[in-house]
Amino acid sequence: GGPRALAELLPALPAPLGAGVLVVQHMPAGFTGSLAARLDGASALAVREAEPGAAIAPGDALIAPGGSHLRLTDVHATTLTDEPAIGGLRPRADLTIADAARLWGPRLLLVVLTGMGRDALDGAKEVRRHGGRILVEAEDTCTVYGMPRAVAEAGLADGIVPLPEMAAAILREVGA
Repeated sequence: GGPRALAELLPALPAPLGAGVLVVQHMPAGFTGSLAARLDGASALAVREAEPGAAIAPGDALIAPGGSHLRLTDVHATTLTDEPAIGGLRPRADLTIADAARLWGPRLLLVVLTGMGRDALDGAKEVRRHGGRILVEAEDTCTVYGMPRAVAEAGLADGIVPLPEMAAAILREVGA
């Protein structure tokens, strides 16, 4: 359900947006490039697969490549690692989220959309610890209410938002 949710959300967002957008979608290697290309054609944001050393910019939405963990450096650039899969996932959202929480602290907005499992829960804990905000997709619009549920049930969500209203909620949060 994640690609469908991204296809609805990303085209509804303006560019520039905050400090930039990072997306972790659980897909195998070879599939995230075509996802990025489809989303780029429909979005004001420049959507592309993250590459090593890519700067995170307000007009960009960088997607973690399938088969690699997307990590962030202290100079707000991307790096990709082939560390072992965590819980069967590579990329693992928790890693990217924790790095973003450390870098942006209270300026970070985490959005957790439909997805299976509990990936994003540990990252959400880091976002909360660093003073950031968290929105999760409402159960009634999720294809799979696993990841948003884990964050909501842990009491970490600042808002539970149906997918059609998520872009407006994001814009309110970032003051756009």
